[in-house]
Amino acid sequence: MGHDDWIELTSGEIPLAEIAAWVVRPGCGAVDIFCGTAREQSDDRKGVERLEYEAYEPFVVPKMSEIATQARRRWPQVGRLALVHRVGPVVIGEASVLIAASTPHRPESFDVVRWCIDTLKATVPIWKREIWEGGADWGLHAQVLPEVAEVPGPDR
Repeated sequence: MGHDDWIELTSGEIPLAEIAAWVVRPGCGAVDIFCGTAREQSDDRKGVERLEYEAYEPFVVPKMSEIATQARRRWPQVGRLALVHRVGPVVIGEASVLIAASTPHRPESFDVVRWCIDTLKATVPIWKREIWEGGADWGLHAQVLPEVAEVPGPDR
């Protein structure tokens, strides 16, 4: 993790308050946070009881760092940037992923966070298993994962 990047794969709860405080910088007037939480339904399936995430850390963490590097190339004004994802069991209502960014102005912070979560979902192989009463299934089916640099950014 660089001084201004918080990149982590964790089996514990995501420290939302700590990250929200850490991401603030004196030269940045905007902080944007995306927090993805486990919900009780998926597609047509209701009654999801929990999620379980799996990832191969030696591959996933460098991929997440690459996203941070690309975000900083696209938006050089980014102050601090956090990309944190859970592995293991996540109960309904708990955070499974958090992206936070500080920038001088709000349009860039919105753009950075949206691009980071969309790119993470498209390029980082983290597998989600949904468990509900009477069954379980993997949420990520076989797909081709593009390179981080291939994910388009918002029109600027």
